Amino acid sequence: MSLWTSFEAAMATNGETTQDWVCNGVSIDTRTIEPGNLFVALTDSRDGHEFVAEAFKKGAAAALVSRIPEGLEADAPLLLVDNVLNGLVALAKVGRARTAARVVAVTGSVGKTSTKEMLRAMLACQGSTHASVASYNNHWGVPLSLARMPRDSAYAVIEIGMNHPGEIAPLAILARPHVALVTTVAAVHLEAFDNVEGIAIEKAAVFSGLEDDGTAIFNADIDTVDVLRGFASRSAGQVIEFGRDASAWKLVEARLSGNATVAQALINGAPLIFKIQGAGVHFAMNALGALASVTALGADLAVAVSDLGRWSPLTGRGARETIWLDPIETERTLDLIDDAYNSNPTSLGAALEVLASNQTEGDISRIGKGRRIAFVGDMKELGHEEVRMHLNIFEHQAFDKIDVVHTIGPLMRHLYEALPLEKRGLWAETSEGIASQARHLVDAGDCVLVKGSLSMGLDKVVDAIRKLGHPAPQSRNEDQ
Repeated sequence: MSLWTSFEAAMATNGETTQDWVCNGVSIDTRTIEPGNLFVALTDSRDGHEFVAEAFKKGAAAALVSRIPEGLEADAPLLLVDNVLNGLVALAKVGRARTAARVVAVTGSVGKTSTKEMLRAMLACQGSTHASVASYNNHWGVPLSLARMPRDSAYAVIEIGMNHPGEIAPLAILARPHVALVTTVAAVHLEAFDNVEGIAIEKAAVFSGLEDDGTAIFNADIDTVDVLRGFASRSAGQVIEFGRDASAWKLVEARLSGNATVAQALINGAPLIFKIQGAGVHFAMNALGALASVTALGADLAVAVSDLGRWSPLTGRGARETIWLDPIETERTLDLIDDAYNSNPTSLGAALEVLASNQTEGDISRIGKGRRIAFVGDMKELGHEEVRMHLNIFEHQAFDKIDVVHTIGPLMRHLYEALPLEKRGLWAETSEGIASQARHLVDAGDCVLVKGSLSMGLDKVVDAIRKLGHPAPQSRNEDQ
């Protein structure tokens, strides 16, 4: 089935086509473009028009451009518009309008992508489900997700993020969700906001895009819950609160069991047990909000709970794997928790709790005892309180059960200097400086957490640890 014809795309964007064409998808990246895609020549760090010729070499059906690029055949299939980003937004508006899909928008300071993936997993068996790819949640990611939506979709899950005030409302209005979910509000992107309340106001703006009689869903346990309640009461036909402090969707208990989490909840007083193939109370909390969203969309809760039980975290977002350090002595393993994609005080605290709950192995390492080891990198965009927030990490109760902490980056130097000698590992300015020492820092029986802001590149540490051996069969949690 075609996604866009040249006629439909020209009508949507008020653009001009050089010839008739049909596309089966929309792409902004020649590295991942597939034959038959419409290539959108966005301008960011590079001008997308420079890559149009390459897109055609890889089989693009057409290109959305604001000028005719150099190096093309005279009859190249183009859609000419005044502004490429505005053209993409126009496609998104029509793409959203022409589908009968039930749409849920997901935002929050922490857990957006994981919750989006939970919803994708739970809805996919109940109808054709379209969802944002990766973390495509910004001013071009949301329009791209909507422009890609198949017209016969039954459900759509759209992730919406922000870095500065005023970004969420226009994206929510573009998505027009039937359900809007806020996972939590925390001290993230404080560099652009005066305080956490300002972040709550921005997150609550997602409710402004709700369709008539739409449902607002949010975490009742956060300090700024009254901000969310105020926005929700003005914009939503129905309001659902979830969390330990909620009444209708109440989390009673979340118990970590190996690589899984088993949670008990009360849904309007009725007991519900659900399981996730990932360790962490934060996963259970996000799953509860996702389950509430499923019911608000009109999907079957029992089927969703069953499908949720097979969900596991994505690579870089809490995925866990067992690394065989010896191909012969397969009992010589370590557990690796890959949470290297991002970090902030809230998500780091949750990850440290997971590490602290882990049972380590004894008598299989060079030192005879498995350890809980954390590799933590700088947390970015925390504003003028960034030093205090890095120091405050040591006050987290999970540190009592963590044996060694290796720190990366100038901000984590403050934590390094505050650590007692028995817990203080290495400090390095960059991830490369720690990754090169990986062989001497971990051993069989250890459980290892790696976490830091994306720009710190802690994926290099993850890769270095993986290369000490190889993943045990079926231990990797791959992207879904």
